Amino acid sequence: MSEALDQLVHLLDLEPIEVNIFRGIQPEEERQRVFGGQVAAQGLMAAGRTVTTGRVHSLHSYFLRPGDPEVPILYEVDRIRDGRSFATRRVVAIQHGEAIFNMSASFHVDEIGPVHQLPMPEVPDPETLPTLIERLKEWKDALNSWYDRPHPIDLRYIGAISWAAGGRDPDPRQRLWLRADGKLPDDPLLHACVAAYASDLSLYDTIIKPHEISWEGATFMGASLDHCMWFHQDFRADEWLLFDTDSPIATGARGLARGFFFDRPGRLVISVAQEGLVRFLGPQSAQSAG
Repeated sequence: MSEALDQLVHLLDLEPIEVNIFRGIQPEEERQRVFGGQVAAQGLMAAGRTVTTGRVHSLHSYFLRPGDPEVPILYEVDRIRDGRSFATRRVVAIQHGEAIFNMSASFHVDEIGPVHQLPMPEVPDPETLPTLIERLKEWKDALNSWYDRPHPIDLRYIGAISWAAGGRDPDPRQRLWLRADGKLPDDPLLHACVAAYASDLSLYDTIIKPHEISWEGATFMGASLDHCMWFHQDFRADEWLLFDTDSPIATGARGLARGFFFDRPGRLVISVAQEGLVRFLGPQSAQSAG
């Protein structure tokens, strides 16, 4: 396990401080706000720590306020229901006495039923693609400490990296391979939490890809509004997963992105959807308001 992945696993190892209440620590890095994927992953871990049977099959979450990266996050779990096949949990993440995030998560005991899925797209193998750090070498100075900092998830983009290439690409699609940078323990809940963390690293970028806006220069305000995941089949987050994403619509200062995780044999293992805020700043904002 790489040092960065070890730190991520440590972030997900929540401290139980009371029945149904957990505390999550923050990474030692400079951020203006808490990374949404971290809160989603810690929230899912909190929910899973209170479930004794079944595996997570879905989560539906909302980002309510920006998280403060300087203080721990408290996760309060409400045990909504424990049935014979399903268990449901509600999680609220709290900082400074206010809710910054909430999640509903459902856990299901495996059953037998009909089977079908969409086929996996034909793409290059991840081993033939450069790492993200190799792709971003020319932007090293602009990225500052982010470039030099170890990262827990190995990302291999197929084609241009939308937020780094500049310009406008009319096709709101993006594909990349990803996996945890090292070997994880054999804990399905941990693998689901790492996948939740990784799913928020690139999904939002699909929304802004067709537009002449970028993170550089602060021409817009962007943030995740909600995040939903459906876990279909067993998988390992430390093995390559193809993340096939697109954005079917953006309107009203909101954009929708969706994605599908396929494993190397071509099984569809996770589906993801997210709505993001895309708010213009400056003259464009005033023009759209008028």
